[in-house]
Amino acid sequence: MSVSFLGRPWAAAAWALLVSLPAWAAEPLSLREAQALAAGRSQQLVANGASIAASRQMAVAAAQLPDPVLKLGIENLPINGPDRLSLSRDFMTMRRIGLMQEWPREEKRRLRAERFEREAIRTEAERRLNLANIHRDTALAWLERHYVRQMRELVLRQMQETRLQVQAAESGFGTGRSSQADVFAARAAVALLEDRLSQIERQEKNTALMLARWVGPDAERPSAGAPAWQTSFLEHGRLEEHIQSHPDLVMLRAQVEQAQTEARLAQSNKQSDWSVEAGYSQRGPAYSNMVSLGVSIPLQWDQKSRQDRELAARLALVDEARARYEEMLRSHDAELRSLLNEWNNGKARVARYRDALIPLAGQRSEAALTAYRTGKADLAAALAARRDEVDVRMQALTIEMETARAWAQLNFLIPEHSLAAQRQDQP
Repeated sequence: MSVSFLGRPWAAAAWALLVSLPAWAAEPLSLREAQALAAGRSQQLVANGASIAASRQMAVAAAQLPDPVLKLGIENLPINGPDRLSLSRDFMTMRRIGLMQEWPREEKRRLRAERFEREAIRTEAERRLNLANIHRDTALAWLERHYVRQMRELVLRQMQETRLQVQAAESGFGTGRSSQADVFAARAAVALLEDRLSQIERQEKNTALMLARWVGPDAERPSAGAPAWQTSFLEHGRLEEHIQSHPDLVMLRAQVEQAQTEARLAQSNKQSDWSVEAGYSQRGPAYSNMVSLGVSIPLQWDQKSRQDRELAARLALVDEARARYEEMLRSHDAELRSLLNEWNNGKARVARYRDALIPLAGQRSEAALTAYRTGKADLAAALAARRDEVDVRMQALTIEMETARAWAQLNFLIPEHSLAAQRQDQP
């Protein structure tokens, strides 16, 4: 026999609390935590780490001497006559064993190792660039979701108020205090708000999907509140320093250094690598055994067409890397100054909306509602004033979101500064 306790008041309350537990128990998702989750989920950073480890391993291997070569053979073996295929009867037949060692100069081995070390440094710079992009893009997605949710809450509050006005207009129409036009105006205002809510819910869904690309299922958690986007470490005359630390420029500087190492290696290739060989030859018992020594030296008799061409190509690649660095420096200098200007302008506009436009719109809305209640104006005028106030508040949120996005692009420019910026900017 089964017994149900849901009929009891305390049991129903407990069941409702249990069902609603996940909604209110979810911890708010802060910007700092979102960025940490995104960095932890990134497979690009994992790939960069594996590439760095591979380059460092190759650097150790490249610094070593090449493996010695074991040489085994039979020399001067007769193939006809009475001594055919005999290893001991002919005095010229020898069984030979030897070792050959290529001997690159120490400087060349060092440069080969340095080439892979430079590759590791370049990949580390690329990893820093990827981490900066993750911090920035996660912040942009988080901020957009945060502000779109605020817009949704604003429209929902306005819908609740307008539905009450619809009820009041319908009730007043029944008693003769309101006109039919007031009823239609209130109903139209609700319909317009419902349409605006549909648009915002679409935006909210899109922002959730974009944030989930970075943080996964945690994107559904409520946001913890906007960071202190009004301040940034770039606003106190340190822009030049931070431009030099831009991950794009750090990576291009690493590419310049890598190209310079390749050019030095090409220069060292103009001197040949020697090979040393030693062998022991065994003959028949009636003859003496022999030892052979040898040195192999490549003859670079056409350096103008080979080694010099390779060196010229490597030097041209150095020039290319330097030119790309200079071009990127100019581009980022203009970009960051533009972002800084946009951020400062946005702060001024947000302050203007907060201190002047929103209070004025609220006062106008209250005045129009008071005029309607005293019979000096119709409900349509009051609803229009309230709609204008909501538009002003919505515009203020949009400007604040754009300003916060500019702040994020500035504040999370350099990975090394991201954690410090997050600690300072979290409320």
